[in-house]
Amino acid sequence: MAMEDDAEKSSYIQVESSEEGTTTLNSSNPATKVKMLLFRRMLVGVSDGRFFMGSFHCMDKQGNIILQDAVEYRSTRRSSPSPMEQRCLGLILIPFSCRTSCHVDCSIEEQLSLLSLPR
Repeated sequence: MAMEDDAEKSSYIQVESSEEGTTTLNSSNPATKVKMLLFRRMLVGVSDGRFFMGSFHCMDKQGNIILQDAVEYRSTRRSSPSPMEQRCLGLILIPFSCRTSCHVDCSIEEQLSLLSLPR
């Protein structure tokens, strides 16, 4: 299945990265935030233009992410409507310094609960 098809069928919530290397999701406890992401499908973009989709396995204090059953998507040409090439990788580590975007696959209800502001 192509990455474009996955993105159209699923709703994604964006995970923001701060300069200190931590990930924020509008929750009070960082451990709770990360536990909510465990085993979710995640799409991570890196600085050289590649994307990795896999199951979120863990994150360290520096903001490095480990994805399980990861698939790499990369453009075969530099032109904008170029086809995407995919390659199965397995377990990978994505350094915080290379990460440009991070999206988590979840339902609309989960998005609203993850994004709800505390009162």
